[in-house]
Amino acid sequence: MTLRTTIAAPFKHTRKTGMRKNELVYYYALDRKWMSTEQANQILKRAEDDGLIRQENGIYAPLFDMEGVTIPLGFKPTSAIFERNDPTQELITRIAKARNADETEIVADMNKVIKEAFDTNLLPAAALVILAKKYQVPFADLRDSLRQALKKA
Repeated sequence: MTLRTTIAAPFKHTRKTGMRKNELVYYYALDRKWMSTEQANQILKRAEDDGLIRQENGIYAPLFDMEGVTIPLGFKPTSAIFERNDPTQELITRIAKARNADETEIVADMNKVIKEAFDTNLLPAAALVILAKKYQVPFADLRDSLRQALKKA
């Protein structure tokens, strides 16, 4: 299951729009026994970095539509939520598969776009979007995470 579902769970189960950090950690680690307290803190930090929640005056609140998230009966997050997906690497992989090329070739194409077309004034994620459009590789599902990567850079 996704990080979004994991973040939504305590808010939906308690029917609250905002919760303190200790309430969230308690929910994840002690009430549901889904993870350790350290992992719960990591999840909250990652969700904040990914723009899923915000913290204001010690209260965490979700930044996405809670109505659109369904918590399945017996839901328990897998260890996959602790793995950070790199949208840039994902797009490289997709372009390579679509072109039947090696990923190193795609990286070389990306670098060529950055150097030759933009005089090194372009970030890799943006160059990959250009390549994805050029080769008609779908990337709409990665758009938000690519934007976040560009903002961090």
